[in-house]
Amino acid sequence: MSARLIRPLRLAGAALAFTAAGAAVAQPLPDARGLPTLAPLVNEVTPSVVNISVITRSPLEANPLFADPFFRRFFNLPDRPQRQEQAAGSGVIVDAARGYVITNHHVIRNAEQVVVTLKDRRQLPAKLIGTDPGTDIALLQIEAKGLSAIRIGDSDTLQVGDYVIAIGNPFGIGQTVTSGIVSALGRSGLSPEGFEDFIQTDASINPGNSGGALVNLRGELVGINSAIIGPSGGNVGIGFAVPSNMARAVLGQIVRFGEVRRGRLGIDMVDLTPDIAKKLGVNAAEGVVIAGVHAGSPAEKAGLRERDVVVALGGRPVRAAAEMRARLGLTPVGEEIELRVLRGSEARVIRTRIAPPQEAAEGDARPVPELPGMSVVVIERGSLLYQQLRGGGLVVSAVEQASRAWQAGFRPGDILYAVNRRRVQSLAEFQKAAGGAKGRYSVSLLRGDFSITIIIR
Repeated sequence: MSARLIRPLRLAGAALAFTAAGAAVAQPLPDARGLPTLAPLVNEVTPSVVNISVITRSPLEANPLFADPFFRRFFNLPDRPQRQEQAAGSGVIVDAARGYVITNHHVIRNAEQVVVTLKDRRQLPAKLIGTDPGTDIALLQIEAKGLSAIRIGDSDTLQVGDYVIAIGNPFGIGQTVTSGIVSALGRSGLSPEGFEDFIQTDASINPGNSGGALVNLRGELVGINSAIIGPSGGNVGIGFAVPSNMARAVLGQIVRFGEVRRGRLGIDMVDLTPDIAKKLGVNAAEGVVIAGVHAGSPAEKAGLRERDVVVALGGRPVRAAAEMRARLGLTPVGEEIELRVLRGSEARVIRTRIAPPQEAAEGDARPVPELPGMSVVVIERGSLLYQQLRGGGLVVSAVEQASRAWQAGFRPGDILYAVNRRRVQSLAEFQKAAGGAKGRYSVSLLRGDFSITIIIR
């Protein structure tokens, strides 16, 4: 059976009280028998990792027909359908004073109630503070005394080959610890909607580990376990975790705003390759090439040009377009950023600010029959958005959760501009292109600064 992606089981002003990093490096120490062990480290960090159970609506509750008492009596249905409870995954306590617990968005998605079980078996109701589907991060809050928070480390210091341990609740059997190494960094392309910069590890991550901790040998949280690739949902040594620095940035915005507010810089970009570097005459092995600059955008006003190569953002090196996309996507609107840019053999520093998202198109929303659950607004000729895009398209005005469009990856605010790489500027053109594709087609869209392709089957 072919391998597939599985989600295991199915800050400015925020003043978060996360424990700072800085403990001495923990090495496997000999036990009483002289054998190396990580038990002291495990004993220190495991109280911070929790189990998360969710209560969801039953299929009967979700269908509005079953809310009709006459309908229920006619079909001899129960008055109160049973809700479904399941052990959904794991979480990590990151602030003991405030009771903040971080987990994955997909763990608590569609949950009516969330219950957190601590290592000492206390069960506590949890309140959802906010969630960010783009990074698959959610923040919960519990009220309890004697909580133990994990230290959050600097995931930027990770290197391929570093030892890590994964802690979670696989298959609902109870808290489990596995070990391995960092197999790769900067992994992306696992989700059509994600802002991804995954850590890849061979530490066993199985269904139920979602939202659990990836910890270094200092006992610091360096990642939130999120996804695996494997046949039939089993672990084959290819697991992925959201870097702790990305999670920290998401939490800062959720605490401040209740959500992540993404802005735009106004560029199109691609990875720098050796061939492109040679053609552009730049001396760099890694970076991002600006392939386009949007009219009237902060990038244009700051002086960025096509063919510029960005090698650092905020003083930190940039390795690939997916990494820069993720980092820009977590920069709050209005915040100043610093880019180190190579223009041929010349190096320069450019500063600009992240702008609010493009204004939505005005007009009547119309449903898309080919993608049930989604409605769109046509971008009018002559509008500011039309000028910025250098042409028309469709703005997604609404997407119903759990609909076919939502499951395919479409989100409100997406700008649809092409089907099978052919420009579409009206709903009729979209329908014609999709209908002529015989059941399988690609939709190109803009989400913030970034181009995304969604495959419809």
